[in-house]
Amino acid sequence: MKRQETGKLGEQIACKALEKKGYRILEKNYRCRHGEIDLVARQRDYIVFVEVRTKTGNSFGTPEESLTATKKKKLVATALDYLSSHPGLPENWRIDFVAVELDPAGGPPKRVEIMENALG
Repeated sequence: MKRQETGKLGEQIACKALEKKGYRILEKNYRCRHGEIDLVARQRDYIVFVEVRTKTGNSFGTPEESLTATKKKKLVATALDYLSSHPGLPENWRIDFVAVELDPAGGPPKRVEIMENALG
């Protein structure tokens, strides 16, 4: 599976897991000059920006290890851009992280973990 296909599959799996926990997906792959946010959702009175990292193995580290300090800064800048360009949203917001580990043999995911307020 190509890297782009892996990422897209991971985002689909993350959407289902988030929706089961009461998140409502508002937008996918929001892009601006600062970067990209995989998912924008709403959970109760929060706007939630979600970074999804998908891996098929741990030879290059875990999904969590792939979230660099530079990426974290870009996520915050992109989230602030989204908030400023979408008036009327709740004031409360956070950035969540979803780690998806796929089964290389094509079976169900080995792990789908949602980490709330991943940068705080």
